[in-house]
Amino acid sequence: MMDLDAYLAERGGEWHRLEVLASRAKLDDPAEIDELVVLYQRAATHLSVLRSRNPDPVMLADLSRLVLAGRAAVTRSSGGFSWRPLGEFFAYRLPGALYRTRRWWGTLAALLVTVTTVLVWYLSSHPDVLALFVDDAGIDDIVDKSFVGYYSEFQSQNFALQVWTNNALLTAQCLAAGVLILPVFYLLWSNMLNTAVLGGVMVSRDAGGTFLTYLAPHGLLEITCLFVGAGVGLRIGWSWIAPGPLRTRRQSLVAWVREGMVVAVGLVPALAVAGCLEGFVTPSSLPAPVRIALGATAWLAFLAYALLWGREADLRRPADLDAAALPTA
Repeated sequence: MMDLDAYLAERGGEWHRLEVLASRAKLDDPAEIDELVVLYQRAATHLSVLRSRNPDPVMLADLSRLVLAGRAAVTRSSGGFSWRPLGEFFAYRLPGALYRTRRWWGTLAALLVTVTTVLVWYLSSHPDVLALFVDDAGIDDIVDKSFVGYYSEFQSQNFALQVWTNNALLTAQCLAAGVLILPVFYLLWSNMLNTAVLGGVMVSRDAGGTFLTYLAPHGLLEITCLFVGAGVGLRIGWSWIAPGPLRTRRQSLVAWVREGMVVAVGLVPALAVAGCLEGFVTPSSLPAPVRIALGATAWLAFLAYALLWGREADLRRPADLDAAALPTA
């Protein structure tokens, strides 16, 4: 058990000096600027240590505010544009947010993939039910022409931009609708049913291999991003239903909305990668195993970033990210 009084006595002088330097409007002495940076980095490390030992919440809150003030002073003193906030976002904040919400989007993904697979099997095995969604002429058109032709109908760059925009919009809708919960399920059901009907059509005509070949290269990452957006959206909605013992409903909702904004911004480049795969790789002349391998590699890289590095990022996040602003999964 940490002796907080001894820790405070040992570090208190540095914290006080950091407070003095951070309170100044401007630092002109290079030596003081260097001292400010060093003290800020040490205080950030101290805050990380204290977080892991469950210290007194008052001390933690005071040190968090001091670290935030130190960071603001460092930024103010260094001047000019810095790539550091962007680097911290993708190195810590985004993967940490993905990891903290993993149970929500992971459970949703497992459930919906299972339901969609069962629907594909059921529709392909029951032509009378499939006929309720598409007639024989429509099935022939899908299998013989339109399914494969869809991916090469437009120029690759235009198609990639189109699907990127559409998927980003759908994911944003799932995130935004999460506060009401039910609209998320409607959006997911609509898209999963369309996929199931299409899969049922292809499998019913022994074209299941073609279906997977043209879906897997981009679909693994694309659909995972959709599940992430929907899962985080549902977590936002749940935050005001069950805010937990330490927060009001408003505080819980605000904290999770912030987390949702982090995920929304972070999914933009992931969906851009999925769009490029759909525009350039899926319809390409590369062998099917190569196309699927490229898509699987991008998908596994995203999962490793979200789950493996996400766990580390959640533990090692910069201490100047105020603990009170980060929700608990």
